[in-house]
Amino acid sequence: MSEIALRDVSKIPESERMNGSSSNGNFLKHQFDKIGAKAEEGHKKGMTSLVEAPLTTDGTENSGAMLANLEVEYIESENLKDVEDLENCLKTLLSELSSKDWVSVCDGLNNLRRLSIFHREAIVSMLTDVISLVVKSLKNPRSAVCKTAIMASADIFIAYNDDIIDSLDPLLVQLLLKSSQDKKFVCEAAEIALIALTSSVSPLLLLPKLQPYIKNRNPRIRAKASMCISRSVPRLGVDGIEAFGIDKLIQIGASQLSDQLPESRDAARTLLLELQSVYEKSHVPEPAALSEEPVIASWEQFCQSKLSPLSAQAVLRVTNTAREGLVSDS
Repeated sequence: MSEIALRDVSKIPESERMNGSSSNGNFLKHQFDKIGAKAEEGHKKGMTSLVEAPLTTDGTENSGAMLANLEVEYIESENLKDVEDLENCLKTLLSELSSKDWVSVCDGLNNLRRLSIFHREAIVSMLTDVISLVVKSLKNPRSAVCKTAIMASADIFIAYNDDIIDSLDPLLVQLLLKSSQDKKFVCEAAEIALIALTSSVSPLLLLPKLQPYIKNRNPRIRAKASMCISRSVPRLGVDGIEAFGIDKLIQIGASQLSDQLPESRDAARTLLLELQSVYEKSHVPEPAALSEEPVIASWEQFCQSKLSPLSAQAVLRVTNTAREGLVSDS
């Protein structure tokens, strides 16, 4: 059964289209009210749905000239079923993904999701082409295509892990953009995909891909990148943090402490507390009289040696405040 359930919700009769602009406006308003009520009813029943407006000739969504309305349902990954005909699905996958018909594209994206989950090895050879077409769908102005492509991205990350690292850049920039926009249901889907990314791809490979975006001009993109970095670093472990460079990571955290959005600042605090914990566990100073090695610098000294005075002060304020809070709670 197709994941894209299409229903002809309303059609404008010829007589209505030939009437004056006032009666047309009233008719369209009535139709939108009916559709809005249907969408709200579906939401209350637990449906994940979107009422699609038709597109204009330039490909943008047009809420004015409504010839038909289509309701689109999305299927969560755990509810997807295996493809019925694997051979045929593989043959038609690229043509579906590159189709000019948006319904076919959505079907192709859902078939891609199934193949990623149930037949991971079957599309490895075409993965580069597939990801390129997914990126194209992420840029599609039609919300149904965009969201389905976001869901496909999450399934690809979970299925292929580090194997997608060489093709990740165009996917990553689109997901950061989509997670930063105002359309809530698209934004939420993109955030879920970014969580799948940071949970599935090796942080040693992912962090260099994320670093440039904490300097992006868009504060929302900086915030999403900071959150991804904050989620990735704990997966490194002590050895991984040392291998990547704790000095690099502390500079990333310090740079985001004064960023515009609270999401960036919160992510920076979480990152810095993780780094402090790792540093103090792996750099336990020994009494000078019992050790021939030099006394290891404290966290405070380390921050002061790697950061500017103002940045070091800001970092220490965050980490010391957290430590004092733990002491007072104990």
